[in-house]
Amino acid sequence: MQLKLETGAVLGPVDAVIVDLDGTMVDTLGDFAEALNRMLRDLNLPPVPATAIETMVGKGSEHLIRSVLAYVGVADVEATYPSAWQRYQHHYLDINGQFAQVYEGVEQGLAQLQAAGLRMACLTNKPLSFAQPLLQAKGLAPFFSQVFGGDSFARKKPDPLPLLKTCEALGTVTARTLMLGDSSNDAQAARAAGCPVVLVSYGYNHGQPVHGVDADGFVDRLSELHAH
Repeated sequence: MQLKLETGAVLGPVDAVIVDLDGTMVDTLGDFAEALNRMLRDLNLPPVPATAIETMVGKGSEHLIRSVLAYVGVADVEATYPSAWQRYQHHYLDINGQFAQVYEGVEQGLAQLQAAGLRMACLTNKPLSFAQPLLQAKGLAPFFSQVFGGDSFARKKPDPLPLLKTCEALGTVTARTLMLGDSSNDAQAARAAGCPVVLVSYGYNHGQPVHGVDADGFVDRLSELHAH
């Protein structure tokens, strides 16, 4: 199976696709801002703007919370972290998906890949307990035979381990498994694992221009991926 981008670029052969979640399928910035600011309020700390949060997303909830605590001026981040994590988890699970939207073209794109017979897994640095309910709430869960979170393996993206383990679960070889993501985390993990990688143009990418990342292609929406 080959995948063709609307730019004319051809990827293949491909047997399976691994898809990132935040910034790739769902715009979750609103969820992050709501849960984080509720957490900060509980800790009597000042709020953080969504524009600042956007540059911190992508490396897992632990990194996100530590970055936010440092941003608002907490002197001892590690001492504050346990209570911050507890409050964040409470609030995130409470509002999960309520302030998030599926990006345009995602459902169509996933349906095209599924119809082509490609095996699909969702691989995110988000905790699995957050990722699974979000996929269900947004109607995306049926597309995936496997879902793995940032706490599913010993290391997170950009380490290649999660991609290697996901390929194992899908029963595919890395060279024939496409990584679809939005950031350098996804691209670096894919390169190290030996997977081809395509990035969306609209995601977070730590506040940096995504077209500067080493990838095999870029799409403005997932529906631009066509299987042949």
